[in-house]
Amino acid sequence: MDKTLPAAGGYASIDQKLAISSRRHPGFPRDQAMLARLIKLVHKLFCDHGNQLMRDYGISHPEYNVLMMLDGSEQGLSPSEISEAASEKSSNVTRLIDQLLAKDLVSREPSAEDRRKLVVRLSPAGEALIEQVMPAVIQQLQRFFSGVEPEELRHTETVLTRILMGLEQQP
Repeated sequence: MDKTLPAAGGYASIDQKLAISSRRHPGFPRDQAMLARLIKLVHKLFCDHGNQLMRDYGISHPEYNVLMMLDGSEQGLSPSEISEAASEKSSNVTRLIDQLLAKDLVSREPSAEDRRKLVVRLSPAGEALIEQVMPAVIQQLQRFFSGVEPEELRHTETVLTRILMGLEQQP
């Protein structure tokens, strides 16, 4: 695999610190640690850029993620399903749903199957916002991945999925 990486200050800093740790601690899994730290850095930058983009639409990146989870659901989702799908803590999801309700982007109502459960759905305003923001999101994602070949994307997805499955099996 090509080791060409962007001249990002984050990468250079991580690489330097891991090299020191590798010298100090024999057996230190430098490659795994580098990948874990790169994943964290990529996540942070995605969130930062996502928040910057979503600010123009009056929402945060986590609110956008909740809206997208609902957009991908035919009949709405319970707060716990949103929590799982959006990888957010339940307390954060409650706050996000409340914020989206205040902006009239979602509705919350009792489930038709079980009146004890709540279902959150996109409101017409939420659907309209998704339609409005989607071209900018598509453009941003295309820009982020412009230097990555489709086969590299598929391979990365496969590797990250295997890592995720391994993590989910940990006690």
